[in-house]
Amino acid sequence: MDELNSYSRDLKEIRTMMEKSSRFISLSGMSGVIAGCLALAGAYFASLEIASDKYSEYGQLPYFFGNPSYYAYFIIDVALVFVLSIGSAIVLTARRAKKKGQNIWDPVAKRLILNIAIPLVTGGAFCLLLLHHGFVGLVPPSMLIFYGLALIQGRNYTISDIGVLGTCQIVLGLANTFLLGYGLYFWAVGFGVLHIIYGISIYMKYERN
Repeated sequence: MDELNSYSRDLKEIRTMMEKSSRFISLSGMSGVIAGCLALAGAYFASLEIASDKYSEYGQLPYFFGNPSYYAYFIIDVALVFVLSIGSAIVLTARRAKKKGQNIWDPVAKRLILNIAIPLVTGGAFCLLLLHHGFVGLVPPSMLIFYGLALIQGRNYTISDIGVLGTCQIVLGLANTFLLGYGLYFWAVGFGVLHIIYGISIYMKYERN
C-alpha cells in the first residue's frame, strides 16, 4: 500500500513538472478582475459621452458610433483600458511567478505571447480597416471575436480555463453582429463582466491556497 502511494506521489510530481515545462501557469486571476473593472469604467465613461445633452436629440447609439468626428474619444478610451489592463497583468503575473519560482519570460511564456499576439494584431488591423471604410458598428463584435480567438489560441500554453473565456467572447461577438447598435453593451459584458467572473474563478481555483 505504501509502495502504491509512493508511485502515486511520483506520478503527480512528474505531471506537475511536465505542466510547468509546457505551460505558463502563473497568470494572475486578480489581473482579470482589474481588467474587467477597467473595462466597465471605460464603458461607463463612454456611455456618459453618448448620453450627454449634445446627443440627446438623436438618442441612438448607431448615430453616435456612425459619426466619424467622435472616433478619437473611443479610441483613446479603449487604448487607456488596454494599456492599464496589460500593465496590471504584467505586474501581478510577475509577482505571482516570482513566488512560484517561475521565470516570467521563459520559452513557454514567449510562445504564449506569440500565439496570442497573432490574432490580436490581426484583429486590431482589421478593426482599423473597418473604421477606415466606415463600418463602425462591426468594430465591437470584431474586437470580441478576435480577442476570443486569441485566448483559444493561447490555451495550449497556459491554463485551459482561458479557452472557456475565449469561447464566451466569440459567442458574444457573433451575437453582437445581430445588434450592431449596442456594441458598447456587448463590449462591457465581454471585456468587463466576463473578465471579472473569469478572474474570480481563477483566483478561487488556483491562487486561494
